[in-house]
Amino acid sequence: MLITGLVIMAGCSRLGYYAHCTQGHLALLAGRTPIAKLLSDPATPEELVTQLQEISRIRDFASTELKLPVNGSYRSYSDLNRPFATWNVVAAKEFDLQPLHWCFPVAGCLPYQGFFDRQRAETFAAELKKQGYDTYLYGVAAYSTLGWFDDPVLRTFLNGSPVDWAGIIFHELAHQQLFLPNDPEFSEGFATAVEQLGVNQWLDHNASPGAIAAYHQRIQGEVDFIQLLVNLRQQLADLYRQPLCPDCMRQGKAELLASFIADYDQWKREAGGDGGYDEWVSDQLNNAKLASVNTYHQTVASFLALFVQQGNNFAQFYQAAREISKLPENERIARLQFLEQTAHNPLP
Repeated sequence: MLITGLVIMAGCSRLGYYAHCTQGHLALLAGRTPIAKLLSDPATPEELVTQLQEISRIRDFASTELKLPVNGSYRSYSDLNRPFATWNVVAAKEFDLQPLHWCFPVAGCLPYQGFFDRQRAETFAAELKKQGYDTYLYGVAAYSTLGWFDDPVLRTFLNGSPVDWAGIIFHELAHQQLFLPNDPEFSEGFATAVEQLGVNQWLDHNASPGAIAAYHQRIQGEVDFIQLLVNLRQQLADLYRQPLCPDCMRQGKAELLASFIADYDQWKREAGGDGGYDEWVSDQLNNAKLASVNTYHQTVASFLALFVQQGNNFAQFYQAAREISKLPENERIARLQFLEQTAHNPLP
């Protein structure tokens, strides 16, 4: 559904957490095998050969057509023998939509904390929940070191379709192209925009008109769903500003979340949706979960508009985004808001 990335390698400040991160990172890198070697090995399963051949074509496309970094990332493969590469924990106060931030070297302050082990993530989330925070724990298929190391293709990538593989690779390479510490909304919005634009270009070169139309429909459905979440966030923000007693606030919050589920069901019926968001809506719907979506999608429309403004030219788009990233925070936000006002379509 929603593609996410994780930058965890340099972010371990406490001794125990640092040891956990170091061990997980080194284990992941140690398990890498060059894709070229696997493709030439007759012992490699036929299904994996087919998948890695397509991955290699996607990786080539990322550099030649999308002008993303040319390096050793996603030229090797690793099977972690677990369902996700990492697990993220997001937390927010009971009556506040802003997530907690944890600050790390290189990556800066991020609205989540990542773990290579699910049990550690669950323990951390439970501790925060005991302190009264809303929490959201989710698995992440991708892993990025921002180009400091050659990141491998993971077995966790291959659970989806080739469209999903392309999206993950384009998203993670976009982080290598441009990453702004201490502004995750900028960094993730940029990467998500590159992901969507890249998949659109890749399909245009490699797929049928029907497949392209299906992807556009998928993105439009995601945009519409996120707008429902934006509306819910606004309603909750209005509630949290009121001078109400905690129990009154808690009741109002519960009513708004229940009303959202009803609105979602109605939207799904009217839009002919396939229920792809049912599980997401029904599980852990709270401030932290809403914050996680906001991080990845708040500025996407702005970057899509910037791409059009730059003549649909990726090199010019990256340079323009880099120039915006150099602006002072208030000017950067104003620039992205202005771009958002010029956006019309999910994809150019």
